[in-house]
Amino acid sequence: MATDATSPAPPTWLERVFAVHAGGKLHVQSTVRVRDSADLALVYTPGVAEVCKAIAAEPDRVRDLTIKRNSVAVVTDGSAVLGLGDIGPAAALPVMEGKAILLKELAGVDAYPLCLDERDPDRLVDMIAALAPGFGGINLEDISAPRCFEVEGKLRRRIDIPVFHDDQHGTAIVVLAALLNAAALVGKSVGPDLRVVVQGIGAAGIAVSNLLMDAGVSDLVGVDQAGIVTPRRKDARDPIFRRLGKQSNPRNLEGDKEVALAGADVFIGVSAGNTLTVEHLRMMADDPIVFAMANPVPEIDPALAREHAAVVATGRSDEPNQINNVLCFPGLFRGLLDCGAREINTAMKIAAAHGIAAIISPAQRRPDYIIPGPFDERVVPAVAEAVAHSAEKTGSARVEVSDA
Repeated sequence: MATDATSPAPPTWLERVFAVHAGGKLHVQSTVRVRDSADLALVYTPGVAEVCKAIAAEPDRVRDLTIKRNSVAVVTDGSAVLGLGDIGPAAALPVMEGKAILLKELAGVDAYPLCLDERDPDRLVDMIAALAPGFGGINLEDISAPRCFEVEGKLRRRIDIPVFHDDQHGTAIVVLAALLNAAALVGKSVGPDLRVVVQGIGAAGIAVSNLLMDAGVSDLVGVDQAGIVTPRRKDARDPIFRRLGKQSNPRNLEGDKEVALAGADVFIGVSAGNTLTVEHLRMMADDPIVFAMANPVPEIDPALAREHAAVVATGRSDEPNQINNVLCFPGLFRGLLDCGAREINTAMKIAAAHGIAAIISPAQRRPDYIIPGPFDERVVPAVAEAVAHSAEKTGSARVEVSDA
């Protein structure tokens, strides 16, 4: 059908992006109507005073009588946004809105974007802790390393609701989930015999390494631009970096990436594009597993990697086996809120990973299907249930979890 030459051209992709963001992507919607004075007396004065007094007398009732039981603060300082870097809190707001939308759309969680203009870690902790009474959980987002470690650690010790830095732990949980299925597919297991190399020792790389070691991987070697991570390296000034060097690399390897990759079963890249070659893959053990997660350009071209590796995963949505944090955080926060969790611990993270992995049965596993897609409706309930039950088992839940 011919198009009228005078009709407007369809909007470009970029125009559609800006149109979607016009006026913001979120709004607040009330759950009750205020139509007359009688309604006003119930939802505000004088009725609200009775609810306030009830909470003052029994503080735990705040979960039942306010939005706290279903609310998460998505907090950033704008210092490490996506692949854009330090763009500041105002420019980070569209990303925080997007995170809040995903929590609401996928898991029914009411999330609020909070962009704080503060870079001092202690003052940032003070600000977030002061906000905590109104929320059931804190999602730290796009805070640069190593400050993100300090902020998260101090907040976890200071407040009695879960604090979760998704850039670290969300990535780690989904990596573990994918690796559970990938290793099983090639006849191996996530345990002491699996040799793993993690390239990129920033926030995500350290979190991935720690969670894999917590899950049973003992032969893990971290590498960065300067080579293998050891506590003896002259540039190992950061205590978290030194701790990883002490806890990993049990064979005391030293040198460059090639030394680490010799005989390795798994390569996990959270670094930079085009830093892994076919020659590197040929150094690895039989049936190597490659998670090349740098975005938008992976560490190695996925099509090329599939010619030499048994299983390949990336961070890209246009490739099979996308390692995507959206598989984790909506269900995780759903589970945390449902059980009134006081924290998120290692057992709960591992439970979340197993919940994701179990969605794909052994009979369904294929080299191009080791992890479910981000819109698989089974993911959020599976993760929520796994996390809530783990919280109950570890004594972190305020509310008993139903088996229904």
